[in-house]
Amino acid sequence: MAVATEMGVDFTEVRYMKDFPDEQTLRDLIAKLEEPVENLVRKDAQFAKLGLNEDDYVGNVDAVVEVLNKYHRLLQRPILVGPDKAIIGRPFDGVMAKTRVAEMLSSSAA
Repeated sequence: MAVATEMGVDFTEVRYMKDFPDEQTLRDLIAKLEEPVENLVRKDAQFAKLGLNEDDYVGNVDAVVEVLNKYHRLLQRPILVGPDKAIIGRPFDGVMAKTRVAEMLSSSAA
């Protein structure tokens, strides 16, 4: 988020514990997401404890929305939402988060 602020990019942070997005908001966010929808679901210890299967969420918007509405803590974060794009501010595949956020937000600002 500091990167976006430094770059002067307007964004909204999704604060999942204070005000969890409803189903329509999640679907709107997913429509702006440029990465795979399954990346919105944290595959952490809670995910494993619940006995969930990663494959169930690959490319499956409805399954992602359903699991996130049921288990709010599984929402990957932070999520930054701009006018045309939403990004997850976490690294995937070893990419540095700061670089990734800067690149994605700068293309959104252009």
